[in-house]
Amino acid sequence: MRINRTNTPSVLLALLASLSGLVASPARAADPVAVKFALDRPIDAVAAPFVMAQTGGLFSAEGLNVATSVAPSTQEAITRVATGASDLALVDINALIRHRDKEKPGAPLPMAIFVLFNQAGYSIIARKSRGIQTLGDLPGKSLGVVEGDPAAKFWPAVAKQNGIKLSAVKQSAISPAVREPMLSAGQVDAVTGSSFLAAINLRDRGVPADDLVLLKLADYGSEAYGYAIIANPAFAAAKPEALKGFIRATIGGLQLTIRDPDSAIEQVMSRMASGSREIEAERLGVILRENILTSEVRRSGLGGIDPARFDKSIGQIAEDFKFLKRPVAADVFDDRFLPPLDRRLIN
Repeated sequence: MRINRTNTPSVLLALLASLSGLVASPARAADPVAVKFALDRPIDAVAAPFVMAQTGGLFSAEGLNVATSVAPSTQEAITRVATGASDLALVDINALIRHRDKEKPGAPLPMAIFVLFNQAGYSIIARKSRGIQTLGDLPGKSLGVVEGDPAAKFWPAVAKQNGIKLSAVKQSAISPAVREPMLSAGQVDAVTGSSFLAAINLRDRGVPADDLVLLKLADYGSEAYGYAIIANPAFAAAKPEALKGFIRATIGGLQLTIRDPDSAIEQVMSRMASGSREIEAERLGVILRENILTSEVRRSGLGGIDPARFDKSIGQIAEDFKFLKRPVAADVFDDRFLPPLDRRLIN
């Protein structure tokens, strides 16, 4: 079913109810709660659930007035939430874990309240023509390790788990700006990146699709979760119902995205300064299929974590990061704001 852009929010809410049984709270008579929400990257298909929640009137139906901004980096988005400049943000949960460990005792520490990407897209993208088909082909090859790339931070743990000595791989630090050009030009044999960003962007640069191989770290033992909504602790304490409403609306926006990805992409493209509709549609398909709608989510619902798996991911972070105090799941993730399980299951 396609969603007509002229539909009223009430019609969209009715559609949402038919999809999931998730009915947003009725609009409140009181003034809406202002929520400052930050993305850690420019709007693209990653933001589709939030765009659809806004377009469909789901935030307003929860009594929220959501203002979305774009931070120049993940670290800046986390800092904005920590300082209260933003109330909520969408960031990589593993960057949040590192941030929390470095902060001084007593500093405000954001918490993750909803995991959007049940599986991180961390990957190594390589050229088949350079003799790489599997992770085991990397020894003796050149790998561009992108500075600040979360995939690069999980690579040491995955290499160890698969019996690959880091010293056997010709690693060089490169900036994000030259990742795709260097691989396209053959200056490196492989680069770190993500399945839904770098891998798709490389095809846009004219690299033949049949010459690219995507080595997803999750296929080689990575336990990492990915994007999560994080909250300012003071805002969470003062406005717990607003957080619950934001999550309900996000789940509703995701349900609408799953039901009608074409409309989701149309809405996303209307908010992008430039970009390719074809590429964003492909990106959304990868995100839904590989990062969000995993077997764990279909079994255990959207938004939560498996504490045992999460602890394994902490151990993998520790291969590349020396914790001052190794956290447990409850230190990082607060599940008090999640709807009941039956409201988080995907139909």
